[in-house]
Amino acid sequence: MTREQRALVAEIRAKGRRLEGYAATFGTEARIEDFSEIIAPGAFRDSIDRGRDVLALVDHDARRVLARTRSGTLRLSEDSRGLAFDLDLPDTSYGRDVLALAERGDVGGMSFAFTVDPSGEEWRGDRRELRSVTLHEISVVSAWPAYDGTIVHARHRGLALPPRLAAARKWMESL
Repeated sequence: MTREQRALVAEIRAKGRRLEGYAATFGTEARIEDFSEIIAPGAFRDSIDRGRDVLALVDHDARRVLARTRSGTLRLSEDSRGLAFDLDLPDTSYGRDVLALAERGDVGGMSFAFTVDPSGEEWRGDRRELRSVTLHEISVVSAWPAYDGTIVHARHRGLALPPRLAAARKWMESL
């Protein structure tokens, strides 16, 4: 089986030390070299259900690990829209860099690396539908993704605000 990578445009909003969004969306067509491809709902279900250790990386670089399912710092699920993720960013130089880029809206999108399971694809002419894949990793990508439609949000979790800022935030959220 050949390992493949796909990337998707993502919207990124920073709200703390957590990223969440979609690493893949269902039904979105992408042009890959000389064919087009879409991802069917359920394509990632077996990878998630088997509990395989999936990594979250920066630009597919195994030296820049952001999170992983085995440690619980990366959480993956499928919903009607696609492959949802939620990850805790590490306090490392590349973790801080990703957070800064996410806060500015400068991240290019999300990507994922996979192998196609036996009988996990269907071809119709030059169009491939991915129906079942083994997910190896998801990545925050800096540049141009293959798929449109992914979403990444940076979220706040577990960081205590000084009392005055916490009171101001509570007041503003009540407006």
